[in-house]
Amino acid sequence: MQDSKSEPIKPRFGEPLKFLPVAFICFNVGILWYIHMAYHCIPLLLEGQGLRQTIIFNFVTLMLVICYVRCVLTHPGTIPDKEAAAAAGQLDFECGPPDALAIESASTKNEAQEVKRSGDRRHCKWCAKYKPDRCHHCRVCRTCVLRMDHHCPWIYNCVGFGNHKYFFLLLCYSAIACHIIMWTMPASLKAATSPETPFFKMFLLLFGETLAIFLGLMVTLFFCFHIWLMLKAMTTIEFCEKSMKRTGYDSNAYDRGLYGNIRAVLGEHALLWLLPCSPPAGDGFVFINEEAPLLQLRSKDMEAGRDMRKKMHETGGQKQRGKKGGMAGTGESAGSDASSDNELDPAKPFEELRPRNSRYES
Repeated sequence: MQDSKSEPIKPRFGEPLKFLPVAFICFNVGILWYIHMAYHCIPLLLEGQGLRQTIIFNFVTLMLVICYVRCVLTHPGTIPDKEAAAAAGQLDFECGPPDALAIESASTKNEAQEVKRSGDRRHCKWCAKYKPDRCHHCRVCRTCVLRMDHHCPWIYNCVGFGNHKYFFLLLCYSAIACHIIMWTMPASLKAATSPETPFFKMFLLLFGETLAIFLGLMVTLFFCFHIWLMLKAMTTIEFCEKSMKRTGYDSNAYDRGLYGNIRAVLGEHALLWLLPCSPPAGDGFVFINEEAPLLQLRSKDMEAGRDMRKKMHETGGQKQRGKKGGMAGTGESAGSDASSDNELDPAKPFEELRPRNSRYES
């Protein structure tokens, strides 16, 4: 089934104008590295100082560049086509007849957490496919993205399951590099204020320091926000949802605890968390497991609810039998008891028992 509104699939990187933000970022990285090296680090090295500072700065810049390239080139993950899913032994997410609505993961029996109001699984009207949990359609990339965080024009890509770690590390190393420039270059800038300093050198030092402060503050705030999101097991899209705002961001079905939430973004091995390798485990389709405390709590509540309903059924059955016996032996009318039984009888549908008030109506 193909939706009439389905968008044409364009090749990735098929729109050259969208490379302008990428070129702008590359220019900023290159100019800051050149200014700091040419007018700060190299003069210090000529004086026999600054070797450790130069090594650290170049290492951080190298990691920044690697993370940026991986952010741009790594696909965030999408729902596979029918043929690709069959070849990889994965599920078929193509929309089908109503009897195909219940899709279960091959690795778990947990039901989808995000469903429509009718209880059916979500489907994308643009891709004509079922959407797993945390999957959203990007109108810019024209595809559904697994565990989509947001679309970032600065990397000409979406941030999703496949490249979330690289984006997080990109923010980390960008903030570190800007802070290195911010706190180490003022000495060189002060020395450049002497009258014999060429204007071009003084201008570049002032420009580099100002740009590093501006970018450093912005990236640091953005990085702190993403740290908070990671610890809360949320994406940027989930942060903006009204349901999360109503709960105060304290109720999340995907929360796996502090250590588990970090592993869900940075990978399973703690020693490789700060390296652009070893992405998190999983397939991007299922995010609920035994580590989720809300899932454990919900399972316990469901079991308690089943026990309560069982007791209510037994109690209701005994009252019903006693009522019939009393009516047959004494001839008493059941009119007065009927209303109370209706309130307590668990077999009555909820729609018949709840008060008729406008705030209950959908």
